[in-house]
Amino acid sequence: MGEALVDVLSGGLAAPQAYVGGSPMNVAVGLARLGHPVSFVGRYGDDEYGAMIHEHLRSNDVQEVLSPDALPTSTARGTLDPVGAASYEFDMVWDLSAFDPGASDALADSQLLHTGSIATVLEPGAGTVRAAVERARPHATISYDPNVRPSFVTNHSQAIEDVERFVALSDVVRASDSDLAWLYPERSIEDTAHAWLELGPAMVVATYGSGGPWGVVAAGEARTQAPVVDVADTVGAGDSFMAALLSTLVDRGLVGAARREALRGLSVAQLEEILDYAARAAAITVSRAGANPPRRDEIS
Repeated sequence: MGEALVDVLSGGLAAPQAYVGGSPMNVAVGLARLGHPVSFVGRYGDDEYGAMIHEHLRSNDVQEVLSPDALPTSTARGTLDPVGAASYEFDMVWDLSAFDPGASDALADSQLLHTGSIATVLEPGAGTVRAAVERARPHATISYDPNVRPSFVTNHSQAIEDVERFVALSDVVRASDSDLAWLYPERSIEDTAHAWLELGPAMVVATYGSGGPWGVVAAGEARTQAPVVDVADTVGAGDSFMAALLSTLVDRGLVGAARREALRGLSVAQLEEILDYAARAAAITVSRAGANPPRRDEIS
């Protein structure tokens, strides 16, 4: 559940290229490519960019809950630096007034609800997302990736409060090292992850790009190496990581509220296996342009 948009990426002498994106939508596509049935709650307009999003979701077997609306499709105009990292300027519409969490069969039937990024901070849609998470939590595993966009933040302390509210509702949290350093510059990434674990999640993971992922569960900490690849760009890497991480939890039968205590019982060895698999998925994504997550048979 969250934003769908079109990334228009520029870098070097090449003409700008348009790619379908949006962090929560990328996770939905990533999970579908890994063989899981997925429904997506998000919005886009009845326009050319919206048609790109619809076709992308359809071709990846992601079921759409909402139809296009009359507002423009959101865009993110990104500039790639020499190492393939993107900085963005957003033209964003985030209104989920067409979605009623209390009347959604997709939400009621879900075993796992993932959200994050702009969808959880930009009103009026953010309020609907919070309501959906609160409604789903009694029966579903909740996963969350803050994927912080500072351009949407006007009050740093309020941003921390908003993020921690979602962390406390979540079972699985993933954040980049840059997200955590921006939110809490006064303490280490690991200290923040431990503090978040105490708010309620079963697992908190921090990703360090080429430095590999690190995570913590009740049993302890684990870290794995990121595979060495030629980087095309880093767009969607964290989303591919999150999709693969969640996929391993589904495969292990650890999703759904009834499995919440089993999820809390993950061993350090199991955490390391999960991080390793997710890191390999992210490495495939950074080796090709745009948010292009792998299929199951691509992850060796």
